[in-house]
Amino acid sequence: MERPQPEKSGSFSRNGNGNQMDDNPGPAGPESDAVHVRLDCQQPGECEPNSNLEEPSSDPELSLPQLLKDVDRFLESLSTRNDAFNNPLDVPNSVESLLEMIQKMITKYDSNAKFGQKQEEDSSFIESLNCISKLINVLGEFPSNSTTASCFNRASTILHLAMSLLDSEFRLILETCNQGNNADLKSPKPLKQSSFSSRQESTYCVIPESKSSEDVEFPAYTSEEISKMNRIATAMISSGYESECCMVYNMVRRNAFSSELDKLGFENISIDDVQRMQWQSLEGVIAMWITVIKHSSSVLFSGERKLCSSIFSEHPSISQRLFCHIALAVAVRFVNFSDAIALTKRSAEKLFKILDMYEALRDLIPFFDDDTCSSECHEELKSEIWAAKGRLGEVAVSIFCDLENSIRRDNGRTPVPSGAVHPLTRYTMNYLKYACEYKDTLEQVFQKHQKMEGFADSNGTVLDIKNGANDDGTPKTSPFSVQLNSIMDLLDENLDMKSKLYRDPALRCIFLMNNGRYILQKIKGSDEIHDMMGDTWCRKRSSDLRQYHKAYTRETWTRLLQCLNHDGLMVNGKLSKTILKERFKMFSTMFDEIHRTQSTWVVSDDQLQSELRISVSAVVTPAYRSFVGRFQQYLASGRQPDKYIKYQPEDIENLIDELFDGNPTSMARRRT
Repeated sequence: MERPQPEKSGSFSRNGNGNQMDDNPGPAGPESDAVHVRLDCQQPGECEPNSNLEEPSSDPELSLPQLLKDVDRFLESLSTRNDAFNNPLDVPNSVESLLEMIQKMITKYDSNAKFGQKQEEDSSFIESLNCISKLINVLGEFPSNSTTASCFNRASTILHLAMSLLDSEFRLILETCNQGNNADLKSPKPLKQSSFSSRQESTYCVIPESKSSEDVEFPAYTSEEISKMNRIATAMISSGYESECCMVYNMVRRNAFSSELDKLGFENISIDDVQRMQWQSLEGVIAMWITVIKHSSSVLFSGERKLCSSIFSEHPSISQRLFCHIALAVAVRFVNFSDAIALTKRSAEKLFKILDMYEALRDLIPFFDDDTCSSECHEELKSEIWAAKGRLGEVAVSIFCDLENSIRRDNGRTPVPSGAVHPLTRYTMNYLKYACEYKDTLEQVFQKHQKMEGFADSNGTVLDIKNGANDDGTPKTSPFSVQLNSIMDLLDENLDMKSKLYRDPALRCIFLMNNGRYILQKIKGSDEIHDMMGDTWCRKRSSDLRQYHKAYTRETWTRLLQCLNHDGLMVNGKLSKTILKERFKMFSTMFDEIHRTQSTWVVSDDQLQSELRISVSAVVTPAYRSFVGRFQQYLASGRQPDKYIKYQPEDIENLIDELFDGNPTSMARRRT
């Protein structure tokens, strides 16, 4: 029957402080129960060779290379003999000599020499261990009561002690990174972003750039240390100690990663803590979270993957598995915070931070999208990040769509003074301008949302993402552009309703011009939103503004210009001075009223204000100059001609330039 392999513990146990061993290893005592082997051969001399076996060498003091050759020859002889298992060869003296030599090496390493100080000795040590590992594998096939049993147990004990030594060295080198890399990597605390409603026109959050991989070295191991760890890992894995090697690496590197995140200022915050925090405080935490993810992607994860590949270069599958386990533990921390934010109460000002978080997770995914790694852990890692990103995307869609409800709820019955731009217009357009800076991201989340909800157009066709405008200037259809157009239509309807709150039709036109111009300028000033709306929409908006302008001119200045009409001035074929005086007086009175009223109105856009003044002056001033030039002579000879001809054409021009300033005292200042 086959001999059972000696048991190995999950972690190594050494006598005393773990650094010393007896010269003559005996059965495991109560303080060293990690190795359960039967030592039938207690002393080196008990492993006696068969007298019938031809000794490979008569020299009792063979060198290590000679011993390795003899042992390999012995193993080869076992593999080539058909009756080796029924009538095996006895173990040659060279095996015992090799075991004694390895034991001395272990003692030397434990006492004063450290693994890695002399590469030639290390190579000999590892080569010897590989030979002993082969010996154990071959002898393990023989029955436990065979002549090879004592040597099998002794070799197993020596190998386990050697692995314990390598395990300690492996751990020690791995932990030097934590001890030697105490530089504070924490990025400067980002400024907390104010809420959207309070910043309006101001620049929103700027996330600080994480330090580049050129500035920060991670992990901080020298090439010599990595080479030593590679030799140790290769030796342990080839000797059957893969699980022990991986356990040490996984534990130490997880702690190192956690330490790096602490240095960056990233802390574990529970869902309850997130729910209790004010949004202004959370904005700072989110900015730090994004910085840490970017730093992890560009520095930490890439460094860890490179380290895994270097240490386990002969075992790519082990390298990938270890990296995925470490990355998954870190990603879970990222995802937990992301999910906590997704569960907070939704409000409009949170959209941009949510999109920042979505983009951070989205940009992290390609780093793990490696076709060469298809382990279950790797798939779980990608699945966790994908799911968290999807939840943030749904939150973003919900918040953006709620903008429609905000517009519908804004149904106040008090008009904005002076026909100025309505706060709803400013808020909505600034919100859309900032949102469209995330156009590609919003296209992604709305497309995903559409697929989940099964939205389709009127023909039942699912809408695809089509960026930009068509050749004819009309916007291309996409889920996000449809939502954007819906919001613009709602805003138009709301502004039209609010314009009806003004009793003066001219002021109603000013209100619509102010808001329409503001909307158009915002769209033209943003390539992203202009691309979404298209040139056709902009031309339609400009046409609407011209119609409002014409309506304003008609409502305000048509009646005034009627005062300058020549009709009705002649009575019985002669000019009636009485009627002429009444016309001049009526013109002055009406103009004073228009000036008094419309100088308090507001046109905040300088270009629109100038266009209105120029157009009014172009209509009124020439007509008045012509009228005065033709009929002033009839009143000049009379008494107090200034009583009727109150303004000269230049005065009219100057007064028109005072319109739409929002200044009720302009006329009073002029009179004084």
